[in-house]
Amino acid sequence: MSNVVVVGSQWGDEGKGKIVDWLSDQADIVVRFQGGHNAGHTLVIDGRTFKLNLLPSGVVREGKISVIGNGVVIDPWALSEEIVRTGLDIGPHNLMIAENSPLILPLHQELDALREAARGDQAIGTTKRGIGPAYEDKIARRAIRICDLANRDWLDNRLENLLRYHNGLRRGRDWPAVSSERLKESLLEVAEWLLPMAQPIWRVLHEADRQGKNILFEGAQGLMLDVDHGTYPYVTSSNTIASTAITGSGFPKSGYILGLTKAYTTRVGAGPFPTEDHGEIAAYLSEHGAEFGTVTQRRRRCGWFDAVLVRQAIQTSGIQGIALTKIDVLDDLPELNICVGYRIHGQGYDYLPAAPYLQNDVEPIYETLPGWQSTTAGARHWDDIPENARRYMIRIEELVDCPISIVSTSPKREDTIVLQAPFDQD
Repeated sequence: MSNVVVVGSQWGDEGKGKIVDWLSDQADIVVRFQGGHNAGHTLVIDGRTFKLNLLPSGVVREGKISVIGNGVVIDPWALSEEIVRTGLDIGPHNLMIAENSPLILPLHQELDALREAARGDQAIGTTKRGIGPAYEDKIARRAIRICDLANRDWLDNRLENLLRYHNGLRRGRDWPAVSSERLKESLLEVAEWLLPMAQPIWRVLHEADRQGKNILFEGAQGLMLDVDHGTYPYVTSSNTIASTAITGSGFPKSGYILGLTKAYTTRVGAGPFPTEDHGEIAAYLSEHGAEFGTVTQRRRRCGWFDAVLVRQAIQTSGIQGIALTKIDVLDDLPELNICVGYRIHGQGYDYLPAAPYLQNDVEPIYETLPGWQSTTAGARHWDDIPENARRYMIRIEELVDCPISIVSTSPKREDTIVLQAPFDQD
């Protein structure tokens, strides 16, 4: 048995889809353990592109079991559409969903969108897909969970409790009330295809462990979007750090922790971004890196590699190795900057403080390295990497105090250099 947890070490969009797909070849089970359909993973396989939101990346491989854990909030209508969109044979034989997973309902999406509109220029930049309000209901113990759909009388009870809150909130803002009967009817239709996939996932994973199976845990978003450890309040509504693999699945043996790390930095939505560029470099990275959100298609904000931020993510999540992605995007640049420290109000910092009023005033301290201006794209061996590109990566290792385990040199599955195989490290 060997287990690997994959998390993003920045603000997401680090290329987890390809790496998780590549690792899933060695896994028996792939588990998604937090977030919702606000995440987006893009896989390119045999010339075919898959854009996944809720589905674990293991669904594209035959013979693999994919699992959605209890830490995920699930929009069943979005999940149904995604299954159809893949064109793959997906059902109870290869997809299991935690029976205690909370559901995202239409009322959550409406509330999310209305709140974002009301915030005006203080908007957080959510995807308006109901993720935050669904997690709110989970914590407030009024969520509808998949297991509630199996008993009509119990579902009535849960809907009454849920709508007592939501309709009271909506009346106070002159919004139309939600019909309990119509919502129940929609949920019972969902139950017909959703319940056959519902399982006690903690038991499934414990049995797989007993049989010596390899388990791959797939995170969404990035560590700096963690609701506790990220750039609050400009964060997602779940914990994105690696330890969430345990609480989000009910399985206590997470194993080797791999941090997905882009060779530069990007961010979608509002919030602090110390190394953000607003000129030619941002335009270059956006164009050459195709930096548009998988879910929202919003242009990502772009900037230099922030070693301070990544080192902080590594320390809070216990990352043991990083998978460096998109090194090929930097091929044409004559020189590159790496952020090695911060200056805030004249004081030096080697970490990003939690207080937003300090985060907003960060002045990055840069170290400049020569570029390589030759190609790394498609390289599959360390010796194929230009010397200055190797020096750039070695300097990253030194600054973040963590070894590079994998280098990705293109979106293609086979364009991958393995320096330290994650499944062999558990």
